[in-house]
Amino acid sequence: MNGFMDENYLLETETAKKLYFEYAKDMPIFDYHCHLPVQEIADDKKFENITQLWLSGDHYKWRALRANGISEEYITGNKSDYEKFQKWAETVPYTVGNPLFQWTYFELRHYFGIQYHLTLETADAIWEKCNALLQQEEFSARNLIRRSNVKALCTTDDPVESLEYHEKIKADQTFDVMVLPTFRPDMALEVGHENFQKWINKLGDIAGITIHTFEDYLEALKHRIQDFHKVGCRLSDHGLSEHFYMESNKDEIYDIFNKRFDNQSISLEEQIKFRSAILIFLGKEYAQHGWAMQIHIGAIRNTNTRMLHSIGINTGFDTIADFNFANELAKFLDALDAVQLLPKTILYGLNPRDNYMLAAMAGNFQSDIPGKVQFGSAWWFNDHEEGMIDQMKALSSIGLFSRFVGMLTDSRSFISYTRHEYFRRIVCNLVGNWVEKGSYYQDFDFLGKMIKGICFNNIKDYLNVEVE
Repeated sequence: MNGFMDENYLLETETAKKLYFEYAKDMPIFDYHCHLPVQEIADDKKFENITQLWLSGDHYKWRALRANGISEEYITGNKSDYEKFQKWAETVPYTVGNPLFQWTYFELRHYFGIQYHLTLETADAIWEKCNALLQQEEFSARNLIRRSNVKALCTTDDPVESLEYHEKIKADQTFDVMVLPTFRPDMALEVGHENFQKWINKLGDIAGITIHTFEDYLEALKHRIQDFHKVGCRLSDHGLSEHFYMESNKDEIYDIFNKRFDNQSISLEEQIKFRSAILIFLGKEYAQHGWAMQIHIGAIRNTNTRMLHSIGINTGFDTIADFNFANELAKFLDALDAVQLLPKTILYGLNPRDNYMLAAMAGNFQSDIPGKVQFGSAWWFNDHEEGMIDQMKALSSIGLFSRFVGMLTDSRSFISYTRHEYFRRIVCNLVGNWVEKGSYYQDFDFLGKMIKGICFNNIKDYLNVEVE
């Protein structure tokens, strides 16, 4: 029997152990979707204390704190960093069954050498040890990335944001980790949003194009795609929370844009048609640039309006949506495939009931690129042991698990890379169980190659990025 989170944690068979220790454990990381602030990487940020590194901006932890009855002043409020850390220490023992418990232990052990639990009783000792270590150079933002064996990562960037920090990192020969932007044009689709006009103005300014017409708008988007491509972007990302496909003609879209430009109201149907038209336009651009398109579907944002007005967006009040989008997704992908401009695509679903639909949908649009359309890794509320296993079983049952592009952190934390270890242990255990029960033969040459592919090589080849 294994001990508490020991070296064989989550590895139930000898085959699983062999796959993990000989093939998965030491593979580098390509974190192709994260939310790390690129300026903090460019500036090689130093963190004053563990709260700033660990709790700031982490809405996973914030949700757990609220569920434990902790007052908001200790979460996003004005209590001291020490007091906020104390409240997290008080909460951690109550996260039993939640991956936050495992992630907390992994992160303290891997980065700080702490091999005991975070509790209210151990909080002061851990606070002091972590804060002392954070003063050392090896705990700067860049060095934390290096120590995590990361070879490449992709941040998430609005087209109206400057790429100056990406350019700064690219020009810096002292940092050998590839940091690439990801084109995330969510606002480009939202013609009905109250800030749409303000966003268009920013887009025009940064693209150097005065936007008066729909053609101007498309030209500005093209310009930014080219700018992103020049600094290494090979991925886009779209968060779709509402209906996103409805057929229309060019005149309708021009009229919708002009109405919005004249500050007229836009109907729900018009919003969907515009969203669809922009997605189709962008998809074609991605294909022509050789990019992959990520589509995250199924989050309801900002459900708690009281807290939205109090502390803002991205603070832990989003949830799983429940709407049928299979027909729209099929029509969207088909519209691009019909003109042979469907880019490489990764589909992520937030509602686990959609797992088999998404895995099947990916299979409808494969071509001469291995795994061209991917059913992406378990996302957000699903990135725990059960959710990961369910996603991989759906993929393997009706697709090619061996071509899977694997894990990403989707995180704002510089020490969340232990999630890759968590994932790799789960992958190796899943495959090990298949072998041990006789569902696949014990060919470690092939299985080891497959595991290395899922850990690192598949995403590197998929994005066609030269990284060692």
